[in-house]
Amino acid sequence: MIDLYIWDKCPFCLKVLRAADELALKKDEDYAILDAAPGTEGRREVERIGGKAMVPFLVDGDTSMYESDDIIEYLKEKA
Repeated sequence: MIDLYIWDKCPFCLKVLRAADELALKKDEDYAILDAAPGTEGRREVERIGGKAMVPFLVDGDTSMYESDDIIEYLKEKA
């Protein structure tokens, strides 16, 4: 399952979630949303895995990425 680290106040995160919805990906089946608001364990995990405390952040096995457009393209390939 794809993990999407999201902060609900981030417009780029919302862009990724809209794209997932438009691609008919199912939350909790195709992807999981992890809270990555500042100060959360999710944000610390993003920084630990990727080296930057930046969202949105995707993790799928050995693949990880930050940029919303890159994440959307990755989701399109997986859909």
